[in-house]
Amino acid sequence: MIVHAILFALQVQGGADSLSRDIEARIAQIPGAQVGVAYVDEARGNSLYLNADTVFHAASTMKVPVMMELFRQVDTGGFSLDQGVLLVNEFRSIADSSMFSVGAGDDSDSTLYRKIGARVPVNELLHLMITRSSNLATNQLMEIVGAQSVTQLIRKLGGQRMTVYRGVQDLKAFDKGLNNVATARDLAILLGAIKDAKPEIGTHSKDMLDILFAQEFNDQIPAGLPPGTKVAHKTGEITAHSHDAAIVYPASRKPYVLVVLTRGIPDPKVAASLIADLSRLVYQFATR
Repeated sequence: MIVHAILFALQVQGGADSLSRDIEARIAQIPGAQVGVAYVDEARGNSLYLNADTVFHAASTMKVPVMMELFRQVDTGGFSLDQGVLLVNEFRSIADSSMFSVGAGDDSDSTLYRKIGARVPVNELLHLMITRSSNLATNQLMEIVGAQSVTQLIRKLGGQRMTVYRGVQDLKAFDKGLNNVATARDLAILLGAIKDAKPEIGTHSKDMLDILFAQEFNDQIPAGLPPGTKVAHKTGEITAHSHDAAIVYPASRKPYVLVVLTRGIPDPKVAASLIADLSRLVYQFATR
């Protein structure tokens, strides 16, 4: 897969011109940083799209549409959330159909590996996939919902570029460039569908929000917000990529959506600081 180079593209609606200048100035402080931003505030008619259609490696942000498709299939009677799934650690590569396993040492959650060979409820796998970004849980759930169905849901909701081809840690696929990809705009569309309980995603929007609210990795968008601000979000990290996609709930007004995707920043702490600062700028603008 060819990942497109970033071409500077900015779209602003409403009174967000000053915000765009502040965001661009902060990004410019990091040489080589490539950033996609989507800020959508339907309540006030403001939006800002900066390189929002540029394709990035999705990293763990792909777990958001996996969750959405899983709940949609629950609604259609495909399976139940309390259904037990035999947990295995063997998956088929999309590169050559060979088998591979995911490693606990490379996974942000190691607790699930103790249950290999046992039956684990779908609901438990789902929570671990989002709140701790478990790769083992993700690959197990991908076996159930199917990558093609996940991408079809993205297209149905209006996402044009985000594509889910596979689970995670498929190194042979990675070496061939067969990677899940995302854009800031498409992730904003998905989160907007959850926020607004769009009928296309079924009847479980509140359940999805509750899981996203329970996210345990909060050093990016939430770190730029006043303490106690509710945030439903999912992060994603892979080498020199750090992302966060969020619905932010200020105490004094209706929520807005903010997605920040980054690459070209080798130090995750520098990337997290940048995303937190952009989140702070957006919050200050949205609540002024």
